[in-house]
Amino acid sequence: MKLLRFGPRGHEKPGLLDDNGVIRDLSAHVTDLAGEYLDRRTLEGLAALDAASLPEVPADTRIAPCVAGVGKFICIGLNYSDHAAETGAQVPPEPVIFNKWTSAICGPNDEVIIPRDSEKTDWEVELGVVIGKAGRYIDEADAMQHVAGFCVVNDVSERAFQLERSGTWDKGKGCDTFGPLGPWLVTPDEVADPHQLDMWLEVDGKRYQDGNTRTMVYQVPFLISYLSRFMSLQPGDVISTGTPPGVGMGQQPPVYLKPGQRMRLGIQGLGEQHQTVVADQQR
Repeated sequence: MKLLRFGPRGHEKPGLLDDNGVIRDLSAHVTDLAGEYLDRRTLEGLAALDAASLPEVPADTRIAPCVAGVGKFICIGLNYSDHAAETGAQVPPEPVIFNKWTSAICGPNDEVIIPRDSEKTDWEVELGVVIGKAGRYIDEADAMQHVAGFCVVNDVSERAFQLERSGTWDKGKGCDTFGPLGPWLVTPDEVADPHQLDMWLEVDGKRYQDGNTRTMVYQVPFLISYLSRFMSLQPGDVISTGTPPGVGMGQQPPVYLKPGQRMRLGIQGLGEQHQTVVADQQR
C-alpha cells in the first residue's frame, strides 16, 4: 500500500495511491498519517478498504510530507561504504547519529531554500524508515515489526555549516526545507528487501547519484535495534539511513546547488521527488 498526504500547507489530508495511480482521500477513515495511525492493525484496516469507493483527489493537488507529527528525525552518517570512500572518511565502527530538526520537513516537490550565507548546499538521496510501533532495547530479530513503512528522503545539507563551523553536524542538516519526505509511505509488504533498492539523484538532468541500498554498512534492523539503546523509538519517528556516492561535495571539483536548479531523485518502488532550488528571500 502506498499512503500519502495531500493538500495545502496546514490543511493536509491523508490519502492512498490506488493501482491506477489515482490519489484517493482517506480522511473519512483516519484523521492523518501521524503516529497514532501507523500501527499494524490500522494499516491493515486501510489496506482492506475498497480504494475505488474512496473520493478521487485532483491530479494537480500538492503532495505533502508523507508523515505528520514527526517526533524525531534521526539520520545516519557515512552509512554507505562507497560514499565514505568518496568523502575520504573511514567507515565508522558504530553508526554515526545526527538529527534533522522537524522544521526541516517539507513535501517531496516543495521548493528547497538555500539558506542565507550558504555557499555549499548539497544533496543526498536516502532511504527513510518510518516507525509504527514504539519500543526501547528492540532486538534486531524483531526490529522490522516496528516499521510502518519506507519513503524517499532528500537529506539536503549545507557542508560549510556542517563541517567548517565547529560543533556537531546538525547545524548544516536542519535548515528549513532540508528534509523533503515522500511522495509515498510504502508499507513493508510492498518492499521485498529494503537492502536491494536502486536509488538515484539528478540535478538539471545530470545524474550524480546512482546507487543501491545493498552497499549500506549498517542495515535497517540493526539501525533500529542500535538506536533503541539510546532513545525510545515512537510511532511517526523517521530514520534516514544514509546516502550512496555522488554527492556534490564528492565531485572533482565539488559542485553545489544554485538557485533555479532542479533536483529529481527517487528510490525503486518508493516514488520520486522533484524540487526547485530557490534563494532565501527572508529579510
